[in-house]
Amino acid sequence: MSTLKKFSITGAAGNLGGIAHVPDEIARAIAVVAHPLPTMGGTMENKVAVTLAKTFAELGCVALRFNFRGVGASAGEFTGGEGEEQDMIAVARYAQEQFGAALPLLLSGFSFGGYVAARAALHLHPQHLVLAAPAVGRFAMPLVQADTLIIHGEHDEVVPLADALDWARPQQLPIVVLPEAGHFFHGRLTQLRDIVRRHFTGVEL
Repeated sequence: MSTLKKFSITGAAGNLGGIAHVPDEIARAIAVVAHPLPTMGGTMENKVAVTLAKTFAELGCVALRFNFRGVGASAGEFTGGEGEEQDMIAVARYAQEQFGAALPLLLSGFSFGGYVAARAALHLHPQHLVLAAPAVGRFAMPLVQADTLIIHGEHDEVVPLADALDWARPQQLPIVVLPEAGHFFHGRLTQLRDIVRRHFTGVEL
């Protein structure tokens, strides 16, 4: 079980608002989850982002989801990646200050949020990276660590699976493909949760 706690911090563009899923037991790790594209209505209440945060909380993480600049009560304007990367780094550092800098760090994101999480990982060097339908092809996705968990729908209508494979192939990255699933994992959120949970079974977070 976990408790939801709202938080507000000062980022580079002003206030950043979010919600922390705080487990009832002592936290094993910190997880920060980034939401999809703000210009297409993406917020921290996106069901994939919420599913990821809840799953990490079930695994014993303090899981933080937040609104990028210009979304909800968060100040600022959309920048296309650079500013949002700063937002994610600010939330991760806040979490480390609040819950313990010694805890392992996990970054995650859905779609555009996956792109931002991959960018932030280059600076934060998290122990784990989990990307759901990362927006490869639409944004200049960086290389990621070899043990990154990538989950993609076979029939993704926003980020084609072929584009994800083209990005992953030179890195020899495996991708977990959900047959017949679309970009938003409609009807497949339980399966998404189970894949993440299995990935971390027996893993030292």
